[in-house]
Amino acid sequence: MEKLSNYINGSWTISQENNLVDVLNPATQEVLGKVPMGKATTADVELAVKSSQKAFISWSQVPVIQRIQPLFKLKQLLEENKEELARTITMECGKTLGESRGELQRAIENVETACATPMLMQSEFSENIAKGVDEFMIRQPLGVCACIAPFNFPGMIPFWFLPYAIACGNTFLLKPSEKVPLTMQKVMGLIEQIGLPEGVINMVHGGKETVDALLEHPDVKAISFVGSTEVARYIYAKGAANGKRVQAQGGAKNPVVVLPDADIDTTSRIITDSVFGCAGQRCLAASTIITVGDQKGGIKEALYEAAAKRITGYGLDENVEMGPVITQASKTRVQQLIEKGVSEGANVLLDGRNSAVSGFEKGNFLKPTILENLDLGGELIKTEIFGPVMSLVQMNTIDDALQFINGNNYGNMACLFTSSGAHARRFRNEANAGNIGINIGVAAPMAQFPFSGWKDSFFGDLHGQGRHAIEFFTQTKVTVERWLQDWTRKF
Repeated sequence: MEKLSNYINGSWTISQENNLVDVLNPATQEVLGKVPMGKATTADVELAVKSSQKAFISWSQVPVIQRIQPLFKLKQLLEENKEELARTITMECGKTLGESRGELQRAIENVETACATPMLMQSEFSENIAKGVDEFMIRQPLGVCACIAPFNFPGMIPFWFLPYAIACGNTFLLKPSEKVPLTMQKVMGLIEQIGLPEGVINMVHGGKETVDALLEHPDVKAISFVGSTEVARYIYAKGAANGKRVQAQGGAKNPVVVLPDADIDTTSRIITDSVFGCAGQRCLAASTIITVGDQKGGIKEALYEAAAKRITGYGLDENVEMGPVITQASKTRVQQLIEKGVSEGANVLLDGRNSAVSGFEKGNFLKPTILENLDLGGELIKTEIFGPVMSLVQMNTIDDALQFINGNNYGNMACLFTSSGAHARRFRNEANAGNIGINIGVAAPMAQFPFSGWKDSFFGDLHGQGRHAIEFFTQTKVTVERWLQDWTRKF
């Protein structure tokens, strides 16, 4: 298996780093590729940034209406190759084919939204702000912009940033996760076909050394990141210290509140999909389920039943509803966190530990797990598990639930299930989270809205997607003009 190549200045380039790490299929442990990891990848970054900086000089001067034309071709190619890309995502990331297809659809929607950049970048103009004086604001690109992508959505998350960055006149440098580099390897093959000048989009592989090289390089003007809170905080601090604009999406511990008036069947189905979709490895996965008051409809029983019959297996099987977690280390970590919860007094209502799938015994499989009676002051209730684990807690009132939510260090998402408009309105206004769901289990914004996040779930000011992306990838310039009459009389 050959090592994966970088894509620099319009060509596939072998990394200068000879140390290689296996890219493993999490369901089978098959080696899918080898990715370079080590100090020599900093030389790859230098080449890529140099190419990006050179391309920026001319690309930034291309009219915006022309800059978006390759995006229409990219949209078409993504649609034509959607099934092949979905299979690649499933093979290297572990999620089901349905989840992979949905991920790619969100990527395509971001390309579509970025095609509106000519309108989204429009200047603002005010005439006669004083006698004979006009003022206007324009948006100009930043320069070389880099993205450090996570493992859990290899086909979608780069597109929160890539199409907007280049449409705004920047050049773009992508570092995919070393765990799942194959999807963007194939996407870059499609990007080769859309007619961009050399150096407008580059890709380099690697690990922490590559990341630090991007954070420290003086010609990289902006960094986009999605990952854990610990790393997001590091990226934000180091990037900002080096004078870069940074948007760093962190982790989450997403609460879902169920009121007594919620429809039990619909609510249990939606919550189960939220908790166990993508094996719990998404930043909008529901984690802590808060039942409020006297639940006469048997929500706990309904959640147990829905989770217990969920089919776990290899995602290429269309019948499978949940795949493996990404690595053996992730599986071990999740199991240790479950044990930590038990040591803190939690009861295991449904145990998915030590699970095996017939024919895929080497896979990183966990089955759905439900814990109840968690210690609200314990470690597990505060820790992002990033695995297929549901935590059930009971509270007396919606006031108690809101107090609990607003005391959470994370603020990515909070959801409420109810048939009361008054409770829904209050929750929407008072819950301290960037993405709110009402009778929705995964409050994922459409591409025209920012992917919001508060508190330790986000570091920065402007989020990915939509108008926030346009603002992030441009800087404003305000011009105030007066044309004196005696000048004009000479002509």
